[in-house]
Amino acid sequence: MKIEVLESNDRVMRFNLKDASSAYANALRRAAMSMVPTFAIDTVTFYENTTPMFDEYIAHRIGLVPLVTPSKGYTEKDEILFTLEAIGPAKVLSSSLETKDKEVTPANGNIPLIKMAENQHLRAEGKARMGTGSRHSKFQPGLVTFEENNGVFTFYVESFGQMPPKEIISKALDALKEELKETAKDAKKL
Repeated sequence: MKIEVLESNDRVMRFNLKDASSAYANALRRAAMSMVPTFAIDTVTFYENTTPMFDEYIAHRIGLVPLVTPSKGYTEKDEILFTLEAIGPAKVLSSSLETKDKEVTPANGNIPLIKMAENQHLRAEGKARMGTGSRHSKFQPGLVTFEENNGVFTFYVESFGQMPPKEIISKALDALKEELKETAKDAKKL
């Protein structure tokens, strides 16, 4: 198996995968979207909401905000607390989500959460946890596709901002290795 990088930056990566089967290429694509752990706001508690929007609708929008996920120093047991407080009239953006953690922050501060009218109040608290895309799509680190042409798979990886695309692929490969080790152990038991 050979990888040839065609393009790579903080948001997008394109590479060719040679000497691999279509099953392996698809396993890599699926692992990149469903097995790479990232942070996302998983639970939201509302203390005040006088907007016409239901708590659940706002919580869903908050949960879909991509959060920068550092490559080291955090485990799946860690919780990062985010707070949100706004008084209308206001257009509340993802940059309004505040945390004391300087490393886990919204990947894009311009995502609209809600537009509030005069004297409407919103006060909430959210807990970010690690998860994978197999649990919920809010944990997906990016979009991964590929095309095949004469046995060469051209991958396109677009990060949602949690981590660079190169790191997404690296962690997906690590996850595949772990899955293969577990499968080998199970096969020996048969």
